[in-house]
Amino acid sequence: MSSSDSASVASSDDRYRILLEASRRLGATLSPNELYEAIYRETAAALSAPGFYLALHDQGRDLARVVFYAEQGEGQHSDIAYRGSDSEVLTTQRSSLMGDGLQDASLLAVGENASPPARSAVTAPLIHKGRVLGAMSAQSYEANAYDEADLELFEELARVTAVAIFNSRQFSELKRRRREAEQLEEIGRALTSKLDPDQVVRLIVSAVSDVLEVDGVAVWLCDPHDRAHCSVAESEGDIALPVGLKWHLNDDLYERLIDQWEPVHIDNLAALGTMPENVAEHLTGGSAIGVPLILSGQVEGILTAGSKQARRFGKEDMAVLQRLASQASVALGNARLHANLHALSLTDPLTELPNRRRLQIHLDHEVAAARRGRPLAIAVFDIDNFKHYNDTFGHLAGDEILKAVGKMLLAEIRNMNMVARYGGDEFVSVLSEAGLEGARHFVERVQGHIARNETLTKFGISISFGCAEFDPESMTSVNDVLRAADADMYEAKAQRHAEIQAEGQG
Repeated sequence: MSSSDSASVASSDDRYRILLEASRRLGATLSPNELYEAIYRETAAALSAPGFYLALHDQGRDLARVVFYAEQGEGQHSDIAYRGSDSEVLTTQRSSLMGDGLQDASLLAVGENASPPARSAVTAPLIHKGRVLGAMSAQSYEANAYDEADLELFEELARVTAVAIFNSRQFSELKRRRREAEQLEEIGRALTSKLDPDQVVRLIVSAVSDVLEVDGVAVWLCDPHDRAHCSVAESEGDIALPVGLKWHLNDDLYERLIDQWEPVHIDNLAALGTMPENVAEHLTGGSAIGVPLILSGQVEGILTAGSKQARRFGKEDMAVLQRLASQASVALGNARLHANLHALSLTDPLTELPNRRRLQIHLDHEVAAARRGRPLAIAVFDIDNFKHYNDTFGHLAGDEILKAVGKMLLAEIRNMNMVARYGGDEFVSVLSEAGLEGARHFVERVQGHIARNETLTKFGISISFGCAEFDPESMTSVNDVLRAADADMYEAKAQRHAEIQAEGQG
């Protein structure tokens, strides 16, 4: 065997060893960021590569992104987007060798402008099973740094790299689908739990953030009277939107989201000229996707995901968001139904005041606080001769009287207090932080309202009342203070009846 043949064999052996080691190391690295760093290390170990870039390509969107590059031997992660059709190596799917004059070529250059320009390079497409996944390039600041043998070795490295990137993507997709399944299961559990709507909305936002790994997620709820008006109910992330932020949808967004139930994909928020100013100040750039939240056959809200990067989202991201939105809509609808039923069970349907059950819950809490020293008084009201008015003027008139009394009491009560319908024609006002004197002042104000109320004066209505203060030394329960107020009311009724009889005899 000649010396030249021996050199050729040694070169082949070295190449085989390099590729075998690269394949082993890259194949064992599944985290994308770690993989990008490993690709550069293996490239730099195989041939001189003080300059380098690795770009990934989305053929369907003609979008390429430089995810890692090096200059003067220092590598770093990046996210530099460009049109794939602008890259010759991506469009032709052929490798290239440039010996000099790189600064005049149409080869992608990245890094700081102050860096010395690369003069020569080898560039190869990343192709796996006939699909172009991206491109990689090794660059030198010296002229003619690479030859055909280097190009051949680099092409082999590119094939190994393409397999590793494909495997990493498959692994990442499996992880994402596992997270998605877990979040869908979590939302599914909310379907049968007693979560309120606010809890479900928070759960939805958290699920989308975890599955899509985006910079911001928001749930917008539509105004039931005008669905073009939406406001943020919950949001989180680096670009979280303030809760309560309002957006009046333009005609195009309204038609697509509300009328047609279509998803919306905005590649560049900065170029969306129809965005209201109050929203634009929070969304200065990047990209977003949004899907409608459909409850009971109509759109009740919009689920959005946003990124600081332009052109960040693809079809798979949209499909994931739609799947999450579908499950979230069911969970939110169930929570709303539960909340409505719960509210109905605690609300008197005629007066829309809290009912006796809700009053009992509230009084239990207030009496517990009163035992610890906080003042508590209650006032009870009874419509005099209500059955007579009901029988004389009819049940509709009776309902009108009850609603008028309830509205009047509600207008006088403070936010921290409660007024409830206790029975057929009885009402109770709970006065926290008030003693017996405060309760009697409250009743005096109510008597003034009675004298001025058109509905009550029309029917000649009078109302009896009684007051009581919770005494922790003599009272132990809610019923004790209610009985005391009732006793005060019946004593006042008896006194008034006696006065009327005395006047009649006189």
